[in-house]
Amino acid sequence: MWYNYGVRVHRRGEQVTAEKSMAEVKAVKDKYQAELLKKANVVGVAIGYREKAGQMTDQVALTVMVKKKVPLSQLDAKDVIPPEIEGVMIDVKEVGEIRALT
Repeated sequence: MWYNYGVRVHRRGEQVTAEKSMAEVKAVKDKYQAELLKKANVVGVAIGYREKAGQMTDQVALTVMVKKKVPLSQLDAKDVIPPEIEGVMIDVKEVGEIRALT
């Protein structure tokens, strides 16, 4: 399951209790989503599991979706996405352009 605000989070057939972590991440998302969406290249913000070296971890994180990942040297300082916000890890994922289906 990509995200769930409930008590149980189902992942790979296992049940993981993640209520407190999920609640903390949701609070950070609610507080910073508008600010993150103003950054160049950002197309979405969600809650999900952090990926490391291409493998999904059990760590709940704030997922910031970007059209294309670019080197830090090519970004204005105001458009850099921090590695964490208020102790919540940020996972930046390249998703391309998001368009509504009609």
